[in-house]
Amino acid sequence: MTFFTTLAFVTVAIFVEFSAGVVIFDDSVGLERQFDGIGGLSGGGATSKLLVNYPEKQRDEILDYLFKPNFGASLQILKVEIGGDAQSTDGTESSHMHNSWEENYERGYEWWLMLEAKKRNPNIKLYGLPWTFPGWVGAGTRSPYTNPVQTATYILKWVQGAKKYYNLTLDFIGVWNERNYDITYIKTLRKVLDDNGLSNVRMVAADGGWGIAKDMLKDSELARAIDYIGTHYPGTLTTTASMQTGKQLWSSEDFSTFNDNVGGGCWARILNQNYVNGFMTSTISWNLIASYYQALPFFRDGLMTAVEPWSGNYVVQSPIWITAHTTQFTEIGWKYLRHGAGVGKLETGGSYVGLVSPDGKDLTIVIETMSHDHSLCIRPALPPYNVNATTVDIEFKGSFASLSALNVWYSKPSFGAEADVFFEKQKTLPIVNGKASLKLNPDEIYTLTTLEVGEKGAFDTVPPPSKPFPLPYTDDFEVYREQEEPFNLVPQVGCFEVHNTSDPTHRQVMRQVVLTAPIAWCPINLDYPITIGGNSNWTDIYAEVDVRLGGVNGTKGVFLAARVDKGGCDAFSSTGIFLYVFPQTKSYILSNDLARTSVITSGELGEVEADWNKVSLMVKGTVASGMLNGNSLFNHTVPSSPTSGFVGLGTDSWGLADFDNLKITSVQDRLHELHHMKKEDTKLYFVPGGH
Repeated sequence: MTFFTTLAFVTVAIFVEFSAGVVIFDDSVGLERQFDGIGGLSGGGATSKLLVNYPEKQRDEILDYLFKPNFGASLQILKVEIGGDAQSTDGTESSHMHNSWEENYERGYEWWLMLEAKKRNPNIKLYGLPWTFPGWVGAGTRSPYTNPVQTATYILKWVQGAKKYYNLTLDFIGVWNERNYDITYIKTLRKVLDDNGLSNVRMVAADGGWGIAKDMLKDSELARAIDYIGTHYPGTLTTTASMQTGKQLWSSEDFSTFNDNVGGGCWARILNQNYVNGFMTSTISWNLIASYYQALPFFRDGLMTAVEPWSGNYVVQSPIWITAHTTQFTEIGWKYLRHGAGVGKLETGGSYVGLVSPDGKDLTIVIETMSHDHSLCIRPALPPYNVNATTVDIEFKGSFASLSALNVWYSKPSFGAEADVFFEKQKTLPIVNGKASLKLNPDEIYTLTTLEVGEKGAFDTVPPPSKPFPLPYTDDFEVYREQEEPFNLVPQVGCFEVHNTSDPTHRQVMRQVVLTAPIAWCPINLDYPITIGGNSNWTDIYAEVDVRLGGVNGTKGVFLAARVDKGGCDAFSSTGIFLYVFPQTKSYILSNDLARTSVITSGELGEVEADWNKVSLMVKGTVASGMLNGNSLFNHTVPSSPTSGFVGLGTDSWGLADFDNLKITSVQDRLHELHHMKKEDTKLYFVPGGH
């Protein structure tokens, strides 16, 4: 830093070098807590949805960047959502038990993801946590704690199913994400797991705040049931009560920040300072990979981004290499050095942690000097602080006194015109008589290690270029396995799965299968099942789909929509152009919103087929036109807002409904198609115009 002073009317610049003091790494004074690993979270919800149908080559590359040891992020924990049929942030994830009378372990993609993680790293730890529950679990109360044994058994079956059908052993289980915990239920879940030979499955609670620590101090049985106290977005700080429990402390969900270089800076700072400030021995990123549509909540808040399965394009962002600074040079079971003897804050800003292998032979040091404005996380607010350049003097004591050099890995994300530097191997740091020095500038990350491993993984070819969602788009649902979700449609309320039918003209269909309202995670109940897909920037669009209402447990109506503008917990307030058809009452409603509070027009359907009916909707400018089975229903002016959005399909209430032969195309292509039809046939179709 430069200070200016005036002497005898002469301005003199005085250069002052800041000192970080002496940083000591010494294992002779003993070690502190066990390191429990760095992880990523798939779920909460549907955050890995688009990854599933990536081309195999690019999908394998993405998975390698996430899980392959000594290659990319080299994650040590994979946390997944236990699907509960309800919206949990960016979509819904299917339950293994939609209803109390059935079980199915083919649904969803978390099983597949856990298998792929284990394939790459057999030592990765698996952690399951519910956000929502099927309605039957709460026996009509929308609370999972009404019948603790029933809910605990529901979770037990998921853990058992993972082992029985996939040979996956769950290491950790949670209670209910970011919602009230129930002491009786926690004790019941522990007993149910133990009684079924699953005492090895350790419990993390309560995946919210630190409050459960006070209850643990008052209740020894509760304290015995909980192995790790997990909190979310702690801002690197803990509480006195949590420390007094003597339990390992985790930031069991953190980060949730746009994954540009500032997001990478956030991740670098909290990976160190969660332990430096809060003694947290594990940090888990929400989310693992941003693989959900733009315009859904928290877009790109993942360790990397993969949102175009149709093109194969993906982007490896800074958090991947920030993670590698810790994970490629440690393992679960290592131990932190003591505060003041290898863990602490630098006087000039930044932090450092030292970790030691179980046999005491290896040492890894991670240093970060991320400045305030370049390491802001989405939450909580970050108090101001300064980081200054320094040369830090390092002393090695205890068994480290004989070290002669350490391997060095370096990152410096760019916040200007200069190029990024991520995870580069540097010259070794020489150590003479137990002493070394290291020049530190703001916004740097260093790993100093005795280990010879480490690789900045890369592939021979770059990812394919980005492309928009393909049009025309069709899906007859014939290529999927039973109860699989269609690839590019993302359920926001309800669950939409492929099912076989006995109808030779509609062999496989997409079916909305949730019969009753689930136990919600969102603060408001979402009671209009909807799945969306395509491009949030679509304005003028044509869509058609065959629909059939269910018999027993059927819904009353279905809809086809364009310009759907919202998802997540805001799905209920979605606006767009929604065409609801009610075959049983032979009526339709055209609405400007999902909830039908802004009806544009309504009318009679006319001739309705007893089984399947084709619904069509075209929106061009401020005119919408609808059809049923080729017969015009309306040609009506619609609001100009929203101007763009997804195509959506859904039902007007909980219950079964089938969809088939989805087609989406541009208005221009649809009009071109109509133009080539026989003149006598075109009178059956609509041409956008007035009322």
